[in-house]
Amino acid sequence: MEQMSAYEIAKALNAEYHGEDVAIDHISTDSRDLSGNCLFVALEGERTDGHRYVAAALRGGARLAAVQKPVEGLTPEEESRLLRVENTFYAPLAIAAAYRKRYSLLTVGVTGSVGKTTTKDFIAAVLSARYKTLKSQGNHNNEFGLPVTVFELDPSYHAGVFEMGMDARGDISRLTAVVKPDIGVITNVGVSHLERLGTRENILAAKLEIAEGMADGSPLILCGDNDLLSTVEIPRLRVLRYGIEAPELDARAEEIVTGEGETRFVIVWKGGRYPARIPAMGRHNAMNALAGFLVGIEAGMTPEEAAEALSGYAISGMRQRVRLWNGIKVVEDCYNAAPDSMNAALDTLSGMECEGRKICVFADMRELGSASDESHRAIGQHAARVADKLLVYGPQSHLYVEGANAAGLSDAREYPDRPALTQAVREAVRPGDIVWFKGSLLMNLEEVLRAVFPDAE
Repeated sequence: MEQMSAYEIAKALNAEYHGEDVAIDHISTDSRDLSGNCLFVALEGERTDGHRYVAAALRGGARLAAVQKPVEGLTPEEESRLLRVENTFYAPLAIAAAYRKRYSLLTVGVTGSVGKTTTKDFIAAVLSARYKTLKSQGNHNNEFGLPVTVFELDPSYHAGVFEMGMDARGDISRLTAVVKPDIGVITNVGVSHLERLGTRENILAAKLEIAEGMADGSPLILCGDNDLLSTVEIPRLRVLRYGIEAPELDARAEEIVTGEGETRFVIVWKGGRYPARIPAMGRHNAMNALAGFLVGIEAGMTPEEAAEALSGYAISGMRQRVRLWNGIKVVEDCYNAAPDSMNAALDTLSGMECEGRKICVFADMRELGSASDESHRAIGQHAARVADKLLVYGPQSHLYVEGANAAGLSDAREYPDRPALTQAVREAVRPGDIVWFKGSLLMNLEEVLRAVFPDAE
């Protein structure tokens, strides 16, 4: 983070401040992380209250602290280093918005029920072929994570790709107000967050908040194969669509062939045909790559250049990372799970060559609300058509087994916890097998994988 003055920050926060105009180059909500010239933001949470640590932070290296209520035990000098705001929860976003305005660069905002992180990485790979590009790291896609990425900006960057997550209406509205995307991308509207938002139409409305931060005439790139996104029209924006199946698309993937660790396909755009190769498996990844291609076109790249740049994509986190262990192929796909991504994983597994058996190790999908029972059963049924064995755990995992049994797969077993599942996987696998691990991040399925396959590469 480049330096911001105390008065500049106070203005961004609409804060009361009467102290010295010190320089700040680090924002932290953790009193243990006070490196550099730090502003400590005291957050009031359900379990702990950052205001309890303000005195220690100011005495431990923080130059300033943002607070929303009185803090006891401070000296007059320490009192003068407080920025008093109405609600510290929004302080990092407000500072990030002011910081973002310093820089002129191409910005891309990416959201969606599934596929947003992978799509973000494809977009960054394409733009990086021509521009120095910053992208959101890990799960930095909320009110606290997005500012972390914004604060990495400096004058050397020509493009930025920012992932935007959500839990409720209004979340993306606040994020897009900071980023001000030149290009918006929505990958999917599924059933994730149905538990909180009630209907898919409400989820669509929440995702479309990304448009609020976009100027008139800006391109909004949507997955045309998604039933809800296929009908979206926003007259003040240029809506572009990509996909595989839908009849009316601006960019389409054809001749899709998935091989060992890669997928080859042809991009059809404006009558031209452009071969592409990505180091990721599955039709769904060809779909995600199309969004990257269209962003490249909108950024001024030639279609040949954008298609070629897709090969620079690198898998991040625990997303379909293929590893080998003693003749067993292990697919680490534990970052998240929703019906669309589970079906995509099973479709990909179906097309993989296997000398032994195909084994699915699944954990629960989360936050599906009223669609949860039906969704788990349906994935179990799909697994029965693809896998030779299904091993599962989680409060709703019995529904996977019900679905699999109903579809004819007798070798489907539920386990009460991760240790029991770990032992079952360890006893089940043998050389030649493909073992696919997938579940919601909160289920910690990667712990099972690492226990069974500790040195998989």
